[in-house]
Amino acid sequence: MADPKGFLTTGREVARTRPVDERVKDWYEVYVPGSLLPIISKQAGRCMDCGIPFCHNGCPLGNLIPEWNDYAYREDWGAASERLHATNNFPEFTGRLCPAPCESACVLGINQPPVTIKNVEVSIIDKAWDNGDVTPQPPERLSGKTVAVIGSGPAGLAAAQQLTRAGHTVAVFERADRIGGLLRYGIPEFKMEKVHINRRIEQMRAEGTKFRTEVEIGRDIDAAKLRRRYDAVVIAAGATVSRDLPVPGRDLKGIHFAMEYLPLANKVQEGDFIAPPITAEGKHVVVIGGGDTGADCVGTAHRQGAASVTQLEIMPRPGEERNAGQPWPTFPMLYKVTSAHEEGGERVYAVSTTHFEGDEDGNVQALHLAEVEFKNGKLEQKPGTERRIPAQLVTLAMGFTGTDRSNGLVEQFGLELDERGNVARDADFATNVDGVFVAGDAGRGQSLIVWAIAEGRSAARGVDRYLTGGSALPAPIRPTDRALAV
Repeated sequence: MADPKGFLTTGREVARTRPVDERVKDWYEVYVPGSLLPIISKQAGRCMDCGIPFCHNGCPLGNLIPEWNDYAYREDWGAASERLHATNNFPEFTGRLCPAPCESACVLGINQPPVTIKNVEVSIIDKAWDNGDVTPQPPERLSGKTVAVIGSGPAGLAAAQQLTRAGHTVAVFERADRIGGLLRYGIPEFKMEKVHINRRIEQMRAEGTKFRTEVEIGRDIDAAKLRRRYDAVVIAAGATVSRDLPVPGRDLKGIHFAMEYLPLANKVQEGDFIAPPITAEGKHVVVIGGGDTGADCVGTAHRQGAASVTQLEIMPRPGEERNAGQPWPTFPMLYKVTSAHEEGGERVYAVSTTHFEGDEDGNVQALHLAEVEFKNGKLEQKPGTERRIPAQLVTLAMGFTGTDRSNGLVEQFGLELDERGNVARDADFATNVDGVFVAGDAGRGQSLIVWAIAEGRSAARGVDRYLTGGSALPAPIRPTDRALAV
């Protein structure tokens, strides 16, 4: 145990964010650089090293949280990094982007603010990079087996790294022009600067993983031919089909899916554009969808100089405390204020869009909405609550409905889908097609980055067993495991 009295003597402190008026003028991460280092040892010392560490239950990766908390408390950063990497390929991703279900499951959180697990995690990995502790780990010998990984998001990258280290020759296929999937083009720079992806890619290249960009399986390469070329295939293509809003006026110009809007902003940071083809500058912006992707649109609009930003959510505003239906240690749905919300804008709950209004040139100029309430188990509009708000740019951030089937990948492989429209798989993450496996959102449905990495690691074990008859690779989860789902 780090500090037997740490949870009694030390209060919870988190990373400080830069002033709003400063950070909305740039795209750097919102946190004050170095603000965690003076406090993180004591924060790690709040961990009680519980006899039953429920933080493990909250983490799909099974991160060894009390162990690396203890090392961080003692400032043994090398040992902390080793324990952290034992279960997580990319802690700098999760340490910045994961909603931290581990903290919701922290035993201390029953009646006190929980340990700042996420801040400790990101401090350990950032220190590891600074100290040169993150190095390539090429395999000692090659198996002679080849694996194709379709998709370079967190699930695909985790599977690829695990399989490369197991000695297989792995090629990752990505349809975009850069590696990273939604990490690259879906996550704004102010949440995670892309240097963190770039140096991991270089580490993986040094280990032997090969990358092929601007190659879409199903269009550029026939999926069946890919299967014949490789000994095994992992599908980690994500659930990229955005949920639409079929109301009158949807076809007006200026209404875009979030994943049309956000990637263009990121491409400006990559140097591809001087200004984004879709911009919020000087416009009244409405973001439909109250989740993390919606918040990303809000923060992006602020940085582009929007005249106003309004975020709509069809569900009622969550409470600020756990309700009886979401007891500890489950992950509760609570009202949260992200860094993007701190920067301004209005959040409107329990409303539904009825239609869009356009101008004479076919551009959206307003959105009409109405309040909703639950009646007879479903949401219904409340009469007399309709109103109009200005909207010159609308982003739809209402989630995703499944794997893209427009490119022929599903049909060319001959894959079976489950009842939710995801690619079906068994306990080894294998599909109905021999030698073809699936990991991440393509098989699970839209989920969290920590689940994607856990699925990639588990699928890698299934592939390794398929190719060699056994595997020493870890498998933190099974596809049927819904107990931890958040």
